[in-house]
Amino acid sequence: MKIAVVGAGAVGTYYGARLAEAGHEVGFVIRSEFDLVSKAGITVLSKDGDIHLKDPLIAPNVEKLAAQFEPDWVLCGLKATALDISQELISPLMGSKTRMLAIINGLGIEEEFASWMTPDLVFGGLAFTCINRDNASLVNHLDYGPLTVAHFGDNSKRLEEAQSLWNGAKVDVSLADSRIAARYQKLCWNIPFNGLCVLEGGVTTDKIMRNPRLRAKAESLMNEVIAIANADLSTVATSPAIALDVILVEQMMTMTEAMVDYRPSTMIDFVEGREMEIDAIFSRPLQRGRELGVQCDELASLTRQLIELDSRKS
Repeated sequence: MKIAVVGAGAVGTYYGARLAEAGHEVGFVIRSEFDLVSKAGITVLSKDGDIHLKDPLIAPNVEKLAAQFEPDWVLCGLKATALDISQELISPLMGSKTRMLAIINGLGIEEEFASWMTPDLVFGGLAFTCINRDNASLVNHLDYGPLTVAHFGDNSKRLEEAQSLWNGAKVDVSLADSRIAARYQKLCWNIPFNGLCVLEGGVTTDKIMRNPRLRAKAESLMNEVIAIANADLSTVATSPAIALDVILVEQMMTMTEAMVDYRPSTMIDFVEGREMEIDAIFSRPLQRGRELGVQCDELASLTRQLIELDSRKS
């Protein structure tokens, strides 16, 4: 298949490179450091096997990539902070049957894309992985790597199409019966660890795990996210009913304890002075919790502190 990667940061480049390794024709939009990638190609240093794309198909903007091919899939690795310009950045690549896989953290992601493209062609990707980028040419895949794929309308046939894309790729892909449940499950990790790593001044995940007070706060935040998730899921008619189990807290903490000392994406944005994804990862779940009458004091406090911290940079 033909795949276009828009938002070729650490996550987009890694999964795009895995698809190229599996034999697909993959084009990357490289908006910065284009000359570097032209000369050095793309290298992924990975625990699952290194990848080197010596002469990848790259373009400095979407229009130039679109002139070369019409993709079957667009793999979108944009930051949630760029959602308001996603149509401008991506629409030149979208044919009548082009499918969108948005590997973006937060809540309400697929809804953003469904507002301007055919909703049935919108998919969400939740990457449970530890990936950082040295530059546009070099990505470090440090730990984990599974990808959960969801469909905007939870259509099982569409999900089978999405899974077929990854056949032969060195990626463990699972399909989500419920897109909303999958989104909240990822937020169970993103909210406490992205948030607390920032508030502690830009620390790695191990610092949270080794501090009893911070570890307890992470668990409290996870429990609040689960409560919001289950209240939200109760508004969606499914048979059988879908809910997140509180055992997820223990599973997430065990996974994080075994993880490398990791720098979450929001923490990296914070220490490098970039805009943080506060709205999609923190504010939207908080707003939804309040709408549903869920007590979420820890999340409210965390979100308020992050907003205050972010405002000091401007």
